[in-house]
Amino acid sequence: MAAQTYISISELHPNFSHPRVAGIVIGKTDVKSFPDRKNIGVDRFTFSFTVKDSPDFFINVSAWGNDGYINGLSNSFSTGDCVIIENPLVTNKDPEKGERYCPTTPSLYRLLVSEAHSQVCLCADMGTIDRLLPLIHLPVKDSRDFYSLADIVANGQTLDGTVINILAAVKSIGEPKQFTTSDRRQGQRLEVKLFDDSVSSFPLVCWDREAIQLVQTLIPRETVLFISDAKISFDSFRSGMTATVNSKTIITVNPDTREASLLFSYAKEVSESGALDQDEKPEDVPVDSITDVYTVNQLKQKAQENREAFFGITYSFVSRLDLDSSVSKVIKARCSRCKFLVTEDAQSCSNASCPGRDQALLAATGFDLLVDFTDHTGTLQACCLRSPVAEKTLGCTTEEFTRLTDDERTVMKWKFLLERCKIYVKIVPSPKQRSGTRGVLLDCSLADPGEVKQHMSALLQRP
Repeated sequence: MAAQTYISISELHPNFSHPRVAGIVIGKTDVKSFPDRKNIGVDRFTFSFTVKDSPDFFINVSAWGNDGYINGLSNSFSTGDCVIIENPLVTNKDPEKGERYCPTTPSLYRLLVSEAHSQVCLCADMGTIDRLLPLIHLPVKDSRDFYSLADIVANGQTLDGTVINILAAVKSIGEPKQFTTSDRRQGQRLEVKLFDDSVSSFPLVCWDREAIQLVQTLIPRETVLFISDAKISFDSFRSGMTATVNSKTIITVNPDTREASLLFSYAKEVSESGALDQDEKPEDVPVDSITDVYTVNQLKQKAQENREAFFGITYSFVSRLDLDSSVSKVIKARCSRCKFLVTEDAQSCSNASCPGRDQALLAATGFDLLVDFTDHTGTLQACCLRSPVAEKTLGCTTEEFTRLTDDERTVMKWKFLLERCKIYVKIVPSPKQRSGTRGVLLDCSLADPGEVKQHMSALLQRP
């Protein structure tokens, strides 16, 4: 069917008979049920979605009906699909009822879909699909109208309960957690960590299954989001601010805007620099609270199954420790603002996306080593050992290290190399690594033989 047979959203009016609308789905809610007042003991089912057919126009659509129809319809398409809506009822918005819980739209109307009168199907016309697909990358709000994560943190509790727009990159995606509510309904929760050039980690919480399915398709560190109408709350448990996706929220993935492009470049630079992997605050836990013991293979398996950072202890041999390389390979300088590797004599940071690139360089110098550790199950390669953990492990400062002779550095290396160590490690997802993960050493010391024997026998008895 030719594109011109569709009525554009901007021209819709309640007087139209048998309207036919084509649009791309930019948002969708979960199916909900309500007791039917007219039929006692019977539930009515509903869900809503939002479709867009031009850069400036989009409209909310509500579907009502029985369990089978509504769940079947909801399962037939997802956010990002192009759909054709046949014969919906065009009705005036009701600000007192539904519009408080739907995305804010420029249209004066909303569409109602029912099994008896309407049909929603996937669009099969390639010309229409090609016209609609780019619209998914256009935010529904002004692309310059957003809070940076630093703005949210700085405003703190004054933003509690407000609804705002956020532009941020995806740092990591957690695993969905299932739970049962007090009225025995099944629920789920997933947390995404966001970052931008001002804040290295900020929580975004999703409760809806539709929102969770959307964010699970995203690639951490390679995705920028424009989140329209996210709810901001003060989380007393964390003593910090969090953002939540609600029924008004529209998430635009990799927006086609200048601001998003700049943030995408920054995210790529800071990810490749390794700064995100070594960013241990505020997510880290005290070393003495880490108790789970793993073999190297168990660490690798858990990392594949779990996209969140986790902590553990491994009793492994240090199989690579390049202390006798040139000093410049052992001790490095990083920009204090973006953690990018720099040369000490540089006047400014060489990272084009550094928030302080136009200012005088602020650099911190420290041990910056890549360590391999190995046990009977395998080897975990290229784990970060950096100051101050490295100074504690090696028992010397960077200044003392620079004064050591080559022979003294070799002696220090062999104190650990091929020795069984007790290693506290943080495992983080890292798409840049061949293994998909990176280890960060939080503490490392020569292991007590009795302790090793006790834990290794317990590990061997594990299924």
